[in-house]
Amino acid sequence: SYGCMIRDGLKNVWLPAATEFAKTIDGLAIKDAHLPMLAHTHGQPATPTTVGKEFKVYAYRLKSSIENIESIKIKAKFNGATGNYSAIGVPFPNINWEEANKDFVENYLGLTFNPFTTQIESHDYTCHILDGIRHFNNILMDLDVDMWLYISMEYFKQIPVKGEVGSSTMPHKVNPIRFENSEANADFSNNICVALSNKLPKSRMQRDLSDSSTQRNLGLAFGYSLQAISETTGGLAKCVVNEAKLAEDLNEKWEVLAEPIQTMLRKYGIADAYDQLKALTRGKNISKEAILEFAQGLDVLSEEDRQTLVNMTPASYIGRAADIAEKPLF
Repeated sequence: SYGCMIRDGLKNVWLPAATEFAKTIDGLAIKDAHLPMLAHTHGQPATPTTVGKEFKVYAYRLKSSIENIESIKIKAKFNGATGNYSAIGVPFPNINWEEANKDFVENYLGLTFNPFTTQIESHDYTCHILDGIRHFNNILMDLDVDMWLYISMEYFKQIPVKGEVGSSTMPHKVNPIRFENSEANADFSNNICVALSNKLPKSRMQRDLSDSSTQRNLGLAFGYSLQAISETTGGLAKCVVNEAKLAEDLNEKWEVLAEPIQTMLRKYGIADAYDQLKALTRGKNISKEAILEFAQGLDVLSEEDRQTLVNMTPASYIGRAADIAEKPLF
């Protein structure tokens, strides 16, 4: 019965919601595939990316997590009090009960037959599913935190909802509460998943009853995860990209072009290329004029390569980010 409930809970409820959410993220990736954004590694300005490319990373991670869960075989036992077909074999000794019960479990119930059990099915597949949901939740929380940070940096603006209270004391605020609510619900789901996954594989000898009380909390693990998905979806629906802020930040960080310049110099065998650009840019806010002056003075380069650097801007230095982001995953 638990196998059937888990199967139907996944197939009819959790997986459709998770898949629809991943598709939503992929749609955002395609929509903003070409919109440049300053990246941040270790919280510091880094090689630019696009808004869509960063959404695409999450869409792919979520899709992979869903596929892992879908690949798990949901198992069931039907082989007696200690798994040996003992009682049913006494009145009907000439029937191949292993084949008959496998046929019943797989062709009637639509589950995968587990031929080696004690009084209980060992719950290992349940733990794999719970671990999969927990992994999905962690990806979701990673997105929640990134959106929270991007909103604090004004890379996204939140659309005010009429009648909504943004803050208990500060009327001007629009707090990113949907992402915070999602974090809380995903964390609750994770804690239940961990508790269940830790307990269910362990049973004294041929069985004890502790798994029965534990299994009754499976719905909570699913439910809190679903609520987290709903909250993040709602939060994203209130967000719009602040293109002016993205452009402003990119235009203030010309030092990120130190990477392509030193790479171009390496092409010409300049051994201290990295050190030259390190001396010019490390820990500094370098102006557009300073970068252009340095690039224009690189006589070692061909005219074509020098013009490539001179014409480059932080907003244009996005590699293949746009091409990567605009390919649909679904």
